Amino acid sequence: MSNLMVTTTFGFEGYRIVKYLGIVRGITVRSRSVIGQIGAGLQSLVGGKITLYVEVCEEARQEAFDLMTQHAREHGANAIVGVRYDATELAENMTEVLCYGTAVVVEPA
Repeated sequence: MSNLMVTTTFGFEGYRIVKYLGIVRGITVRSRSVIGQIGAGLQSLVGGKITLYVEVCEEARQEAFDLMTQHAREHGANAIVGVRYDATELAENMTEVLCYGTAVVVEPA
């Protein structure tokens, strides 16, 4: 398996966990620019989906996920189970996004 397998569950159909390597995580902190805030404010006047904020959120989640998978590979994992996300507002317009799970080694059952 050259690709890292990742799941929110605690196992993979057809595979068994042979080694637990511990918790892995990826964390990022993002803020919205003044221009982005103005653009999002204008979008909110019309209502509906605020695409500028959606893009910032998706980028933050992807970055946290990528950092978590990098951390898992550094520990020798070929899979991560029990993946979760968490977010915390640190200050006005500044958010921490955390992605975490358990790094494991799996092999076909």
